[in-house]
Amino acid sequence: MKTLKKQRRIQVIAVASVALALATGLIGYAMRDGINFFRSPSQVAEEAPSPTEVFRLGGLVKAGSLQRGDAGKIRFVVTDGGASVPVVFSGVVPDLFAEEQGMIGTGRYVNGVFEASEILAKHDETYMPKEVVDALKAQGVFQEGGS
Repeated sequence: MKTLKKQRRIQVIAVASVALALATGLIGYAMRDGINFFRSPSQVAEEAPSPTEVFRLGGLVKAGSLQRGDAGKIRFVVTDGGASVPVVFSGVVPDLFAEEQGMIGTGRYVNGVFEASEILAKHDETYMPKEVVDALKAQGVFQEGGS
């Protein structure tokens, strides 16, 4: 009778282990396209990501770099004080998007240009995304006073 209980316990543990492994694999498979890593312009300049990798780029919109073109196409440069990356975006930018303001864009880095599919801007005069603040502090550009 004791061996039957032991066998049943081992079977339950084995089935639970297989179910856990399967669930972990399915979650990882489902999230493979939903995970975007943040990079600063300096990190992109040091090691350029592959053209197929989707990531987030953040920094300050460089003064004098904002150019609005036909059909909602916008060109600008994002900087963290150490490096700059040209950005191209087609679409409508947030109302608070402006030069010398913090932004984060999601997209791909193709042929030396970040092709953004989404642009996020800071939402008031004191807020800046944590990743952008950290990147600017690392470059010695960020001044305390509103984070």
